[in-house]
Amino acid sequence: MNAPTNISAQTQNRKADHIRICLEEDVQCHQITNGLERYRFTHSCLPELNPDDIDISTTFLGKHLGAPLLISSMTGGTEQAAIINQRLAEVAQHYKIAMGVGSQRVAVEKPQVADTFAVRKYAPDVLLFANLGAVQLNYKYGLDECLRVVDILEADALILHINPLQECIQPKGDTNFRGLLDKISKLCGKMPVPVIAKEVGNGISAAIAEKLIAAGVAAIDVAGAGGTSWAKVESERAENPLQRRLGRTFADWGLPTAECITTIRAIAPYVPLIASGGLRHGLDVAAAIALGADIAGLAMPFLQAAATSETAVAELAEVLIAEITTVLFCTGNATLYQLKHSGSLQRIE
Repeated sequence: MNAPTNISAQTQNRKADHIRICLEEDVQCHQITNGLERYRFTHSCLPELNPDDIDISTTFLGKHLGAPLLISSMTGGTEQAAIINQRLAEVAQHYKIAMGVGSQRVAVEKPQVADTFAVRKYAPDVLLFANLGAVQLNYKYGLDECLRVVDILEADALILHINPLQECIQPKGDTNFRGLLDKISKLCGKMPVPVIAKEVGNGISAAIAEKLIAAGVAAIDVAGAGGTSWAKVESERAENPLQRRLGRTFADWGLPTAECITTIRAIAPYVPLIASGGLRHGLDVAAAIALGADIAGLAMPFLQAAATSETAVAELAEVLIAEITTVLFCTGNATLYQLKHSGSLQRIE
């Protein structure tokens, strides 16, 4: 009888650890970047635009967004996480941007913390993503658990995050990934909402994206390398020298975000594509869109702001929108569609 309680307590403690470590420790990649520094926009000194002409709104998975922004999946399951999620959701609602929550496994194991994820009341019109680890499908999770987390959030889609490296390093990680693609395929065929496949900071290759799309995944979040290293995060939680060593060795493992975008777009021109992984400002967002992404997700900047205040989150959203708008203006593009097809972004040789 005590096992589920012990497991849920471990999961809840892990969620608290992740917030603390991300805010207090240096867990960013240093040797690998998001790859966007290899590109440069061609400046137009005569844009022939009035800033009022510029429209950065878009549609993703059938829902209108005021800007091509996603508050990437971060947290839930603790009192601090509930405050963070409320602040993020209220700002997402104001600016009509998308939002994901952190893994809801803890809410399945401990239903009394489900309300820390239940942000629909703060964001009635926002594109919201529920979230579970794909590997849990190999650990007795199935359709019922996936439906439960979608219901908690009243979500528009379900993210299945795929994190083999993190699980390898995480204390008591779930590392059985055998046969997972088939289970993802069966789940996609039964879910009433779209399923999004997402990495957690090591990237999705074109070859794996192709398999996921064939399995029925509706969208891909590349979550490439160059930002927060979950190997580093887990090394900070290590229970023994081996885990600590693994986390440090693989701190900069993965595929740069820019490479993920371009290679996936080459084999899947029309799949809804989210760029995330080391994006830090609106210039990164615009570059990711110009490379072929549909929207762009940021986590660490929003986490840092939300840990401060709702005002700080709103100020960040304002800055990101202003930066994206400035890119369009200074490249002579009035819309995201024009930016994506303008050839304004050039690779630096």
